[in-house]
Amino acid sequence: MEMLVRPRRLRSSETLRRMVRETRISASSLIYPLFVMDGVNKAEEIPAMPGQKRYTLDRVEEELVKVMDSGVRNILLFGIPQHKDEVGSQAYAEDGIVQRALRYTAEQFPELYRITDVCMCEYTSHGHCGVLCGHDVDNDRTLELLARTARSHAEAGAQMVAPSDMMDGRILAIREELDQNGFSNLPIMSYAVKFASAFYGPFREAAGSAPSFGDRKSYQMDFHNRREALKEALLDVEEGADIIMVKPAMSFLDLVREVHETTDLPVATYSVSGEYAMVKAAAQNGWIDEDRIVCEMAVSAYRAGADIYITYFAKELAGFIREGRIG
Repeated sequence: MEMLVRPRRLRSSETLRRMVRETRISASSLIYPLFVMDGVNKAEEIPAMPGQKRYTLDRVEEELVKVMDSGVRNILLFGIPQHKDEVGSQAYAEDGIVQRALRYTAEQFPELYRITDVCMCEYTSHGHCGVLCGHDVDNDRTLELLARTARSHAEAGAQMVAPSDMMDGRILAIREELDQNGFSNLPIMSYAVKFASAFYGPFREAAGSAPSFGDRKSYQMDFHNRREALKEALLDVEEGADIIMVKPAMSFLDLVREVHETTDLPVATYSVSGEYAMVKAAAQNGWIDEDRIVCEMAVSAYRAGADIYITYFAKELAGFIREGRIG
């Protein structure tokens, strides 16, 4: 049989397969989410997320050392306060848990790049992502508090802020607040395309952020909608976002690709708690090869167009890259 084109030629050895690999991953593009909480001497297991913990500041060093040793250099901080109220005042308090964690990390682990989640849901007594007006979130009143929170994070040592609330106009509000207070060079990574997803369940357990009534469908996106996703992304570009995020990752890689092709900004995607929990549960039952699945999930995100990958498997992935298993 006469064939001039034989694609298998380029698959004939590991060396050759790596030489012609189209999608490459670097540990420098990984971000590791980390939960910090008020209290003393606690490193609490998160039952729905095996291997993940909530740390008080006097115990967070043990996890940050592991992050450093893995080769990951970017962390995304989520705060769990002891006190919650109607307006989420601990989100923007000078001595809030994230603000203290930023100062601690900047002093003790200056090599780590410090990104903060900017939202109200972990800090409000009702669990919604903003100030309530009756049973609805008041968009414009919430913008003031989000901007204040972002500024307080910047003042405490954040090197990037990542608003995840999905309020209209929050990127512009935060950009103006940062610029007016001497932080014009501090970048914003916007959760621009954030869907109202069932994949967030384990995170809400971890952060104690489940809404006490209703749901978040009036501000997070309907997962049926593609054009609306692009509209949200382009609005945030216009308002001054520096990085555009699509969340969750696994079920929305089509939109990672579309946002990548539609904008000229770096694109991030977040492999969320539900994805992590499903992999862990299946692996614990012996149904899958956890390491290989984790690698495939990561490669699929980058292949779709992601430049940045936020994942609870960041430490493991950095090891796989170092070992040459992916990358």
